[in-house]
Amino acid sequence: MSEPGQVVRDQGGSPVTPGSDHPSEFSELGCYGLAGHATDPYALLGEARTAEELGLGTLFLSERFNTKEAFTLAAAAGAVTTDLRICTAATNHNTRHPLVTAAGAVTLHRLTRGRYSLGLGRGFDALFDVIGLPRITSAQIRDAVDIYRRLWRGETVLGHDGPAGRYPLLQLDPSYDENIPVTLTAIGPATLRLAGEIADSVVLHTFFTDDTTARAVRTIRTAAETAGRDPAAIRIWSVLAVVDESQGELARLRKLAGRLGTYLQGYGDVLVRVNGWDRRVLDDFRAHPLVTGAGGALDAVADPETLAAVEQLLPAEWLAASATGTAAHCAERIADQFRTGVDGVILHGNTPAELTPVLTAWREHRRNEGFTGPANRFPEK
Repeated sequence: MSEPGQVVRDQGGSPVTPGSDHPSEFSELGCYGLAGHATDPYALLGEARTAEELGLGTLFLSERFNTKEAFTLAAAAGAVTTDLRICTAATNHNTRHPLVTAAGAVTLHRLTRGRYSLGLGRGFDALFDVIGLPRITSAQIRDAVDIYRRLWRGETVLGHDGPAGRYPLLQLDPSYDENIPVTLTAIGPATLRLAGEIADSVVLHTFFTDDTTARAVRTIRTAAETAGRDPAAIRIWSVLAVVDESQGELARLRKLAGRLGTYLQGYGDVLVRVNGWDRRVLDDFRAHPLVTGAGGALDAVADPETLAAVEQLLPAEWLAASATGTAAHCAERIADQFRTGVDGVILHGNTPAELTPVLTAWREHRRNEGFTGPANRFPEK
């Protein structure tokens, strides 16, 4: 379903109609496709259909340089659905020429009849160093997004020499006038401020505490207002790790201790900093033989015994930034996310089908607790 004010046109430039004028039942909720270390992209086709059948509003697609190339997955998900929104969350502007990214976004925008959002992020400095790409800066992202939007408006970009690169001539089609939403994934305060200044939507990060999420919302909306934008027009998504009791103990260990442990392996510094957690705990965790000898990402390679031991290394309050236990309790944790001021919640770490008990509980909780209107807000406790 297209964003308000968004026009999707056919080959001849005439407006076309999105697949449906009816919002999804859970338009305020999203999930990831091929969550985690998935290796079979064909599974996404069934996941996308199931997400739409369950009434989820948006399917988010992370990118890995294996079988999870973002544009391919977005096209597949868009082709087998009619109402589900599709968002790459995230790819990186420095892995493709700006013409390739801009053209890919237009293609997906039209393929999905306005259901697609281009999601960008900073990525990982260590990875870029290894594969020979420049590290990403805020100035580069700002410049790249400006280039994309100019191309989507049918402009010709001549003699560009800026943070995103030097390009003598860039052009897609002078007839274009596309309004493609840009989503920015953000963790640290600098990226949060940038998102408020330039993005249409923002995706936060898993294992943010409620206080951190509320602070991130304030940072984004303040930056938007300072930049002369409407703070309420930016849709902010929190990302909530969800594993209800129906999935069993091994799933709980892998999706909580394993997943958080993996984040701490890779970019724990920023996650610990924004949450105000104890840096010494992170240092001790990274130095532990279970972690140094893991041989890969903990959520992918650790056996059940190792995962149980990893859980003992992590403070309970760190793992509590999630939704666990009964489906009803998970629904209450979703409500807590909305109380921080976000507009949507991504239920992370599950296939859509695995979310069925939590969605059933959320439907009841939403009805009983006063979830009202398009702003997706709850009354204060």
